[in-house]
Amino acid sequence: MIVTEITTLEEIELDNPIFIEALPGIGHVGKLAADHMIDEFEATKFAEIYSPTFPPQVLVKEEGVIGNMINELYYLKDVGEDNLDLIILVGNTQSLTPEGQYLVCKDILDYVKKFDIDRIFTLGGMATGQPVEEHKVLGAATHEEDVELLKEVGIEIRSNDGGIVGASGLFLGLAVRQGIHGSCLMGETPGYFIDAESAEAILNKLSHLLNFEINVDKLEERAEETRKMISKAQQMEQDLINKANAVNADDLRYIG
Repeated sequence: MIVTEITTLEEIELDNPIFIEALPGIGHVGKLAADHMIDEFEATKFAEIYSPTFPPQVLVKEEGVIGNMINELYYLKDVGEDNLDLIILVGNTQSLTPEGQYLVCKDILDYVKKFDIDRIFTLGGMATGQPVEEHKVLGAATHEEDVELLKEVGIEIRSNDGGIVGASGLFLGLAVRQGIHGSCLMGETPGYFIDAESAEAILNKLSHLLNFEINVDKLEERAEETRKMISKAQQMEQDLINKANAVNADDLRYIG
């Protein structure tokens, strides 16, 4: 039996936090945006997540020190003018298989539900396959009223336009079955490099939705750091994904 191992590092109390998912995907847009939020707001890590459905490898970091394939949960309190509490999910991988995606996303959602979350935002990239002059943010949501909120901040709504594959889609699907409202923000990106401009576009829209301000001056610097980290594991992980995933690549317009 596959078991997701969630290790609590700190017992915390939050006031109806908003859950933000930003695991690696196309252009690493969502991950880059969330990592920047974590650093700028000095978020605190309170849980680590391991799964046998993650890639069977470790990352080799500086001076030969290894790092595990891992997901992490951070929290923030009293963010922005509305004093919101946030839980942010980041990491260096997603599960390799469809079954693993379902199991890990369900277990993480069950874990964060105990904090009485009632809203979810998932962040990812929307691949264009070509250079992007203006980084639009596209969106979709679980309820009509959430779609209207996205429109109010200038997010272009996707309609009859394929699916949302991976954690960014699954968290919304699992949430709506439990009465939790959710929205996905997708930054347009060529899809073949770490895209700081697309991450900035997502942060701009999220900041309007959640009524906070954030300095994005260091985003490009962070993007370069992410490029170096990803390049070490990218080829190995892609080879594993290609072998494990039998879905036709033409159907995977978006992996978030």
